Amino acid sequence: MPLKAVLFDMDGVIVDTEPLHRKAYFQLFQDLGIHVSEDLYTTFTGASTKRVCHTLIEKYKLCQSYEELAMIKRKYFKYYFYHDAEFNLIMGVKDLIENYYKNRIKLVVASSASMTTINMVFEKFELENYFVGKISGADLKESKPHPEIFLLAAKIAAESKENCMVIEDSTNGIIAAHAAGIFCTAYKSEHSVGQNYDQANLVISDFSEIEFEKMGVIFNRNAGCNL
Repeated sequence: MPLKAVLFDMDGVIVDTEPLHRKAYFQLFQDLGIHVSEDLYTTFTGASTKRVCHTLIEKYKLCQSYEELAMIKRKYFKYYFYHDAEFNLIMGVKDLIENYYKNRIKLVVASSASMTTINMVFEKFELENYFVGKISGADLKESKPHPEIFLLAAKIAAESKENCMVIEDSTNGIIAAHAAGIFCTAYKSEHSVGQNYDQANLVISDFSEIEFEKMGVIFNRNAGCNL
């Protein structure tokens, strides 16, 4: 099966927003007066703000609503988004996006981030023209590791899932891609701490490894392994 569409996660794949989310979440935790362990925080990687907030409300018996917590967290995130000097695209991802686009591969973002955040990233880094669609997990009934977001992304790309590839960096996203029956490439970076890649079809540490010209053999050799 030829590769026809690539479904990108955003956080940790296109942009390194995880440090921004971390700063925003821990500022929220401080405001709430709660202690969140590193082990618990690691499980939040790749999950939607809605899911994280509901987990916090249940675990810490908080009286605030999901909407109230999300509003506070997003206020802090927006501040760091525009004021953190180190915030930029992941190294090599713009070249990869341009490489796929040039070779007529359809690109869809399937992220747990809010659509507001996705649009902020697309505007800041001028990515809009490369993608045929954007999906926010915050707008869906289910969150990663549920496969709904990637099945919808394949539908938006108008390609069968056998012709799609997911690029993810989190355990939750990899599990979601595996559950959807879609070939998954795990991007392993210094920011992907504590993530599990066992269910990925391919693990890389440099985007040049999956440029279009190299993917024919790799994709055809590995496609179907998790179907």
